[in-house]
Amino acid sequence: MTAPTARKAPRPRADALRNRERIVTAAREMFVEHGPDVPLDEIARRAGVGNATVYRNFPDRDALVREVVCSVMDRTVEAAELALAETGDAFAALERFVHAAADERISALCPMVSSTFDKHHPDLEASRESVEQLVEEIMGRAKAAGQLRPDVGVGDLLIVVSQLSRPPAGTDCMRGDRFVHRHLQLFLDGLRAPARSALPGQAVTIRELRDC
Repeated sequence: MTAPTARKAPRPRADALRNRERIVTAAREMFVEHGPDVPLDEIARRAGVGNATVYRNFPDRDALVREVVCSVMDRTVEAAELALAETGDAFAALERFVHAAADERISALCPMVSSTFDKHHPDLEASRESVEQLVEEIMGRAKAAGQLRPDVGVGDLLIVVSQLSRPPAGTDCMRGDRFVHRHLQLFLDGLRAPARSALPGQAVTIRELRDC
C-alpha cells in the first residue's frame, strides 16, 4: 500500500487576509484613541466587517490586542532595518528611525503590554527583542561615527520616544500629534556629540527598562 499523500493546509483567501488586516488597523486606531477596552463591536464597525468576522480571526480581546501590538512592533522593526541599510549619515538614519517609530504610536500601546495580556508571550518577546537589537545597532553606529553622545543607552532612547509621542493628559489625542515631531527633534538635537553637559546617573539599559 502506498502511504497517503499529505494534504497541504489551504491558504487563506485574499479577501480573508484583507479583512484581518482591516480589523487590526481599525483596532490599532481605536486602541490609541480610546484604550484597550473599546468594544469589539465598534472595532468591527470601523473595519467594515461583521462581528462574526472579528471573532473568527481573534477568539478573544487578548488575541486581538497582542496582534495589534506585534504588528506595530514589526513595522518598527522594518523602520529600524531601513535605517541600518542606509550608508550615509549615521545620525540622520537614527533621526529618521525615531520619527518613524513615533508615527507608529507605539507609546499609546505600551500600557497594554503590561496590563492586558501576558507580556512574555513568545510572539511579543520575539518582536521586542528584534526592536531592541536593531536600535542598539543604529545607536552603536552613530556612536562609532562620533555623532551620538556616548553616555546614552537604548533604554534612554526608547523611554523618551515613548513619553514624547504620547499626548499630555487631558488633551485631545489627535490634536496633540502636531507637537510630537517638533519635540522629538529637540530631544534628538540633545543627543548629538559632543555633549554640552554631563548627564546625572547612568545610561538606562534594556534590562532596567523591562523591570520598570
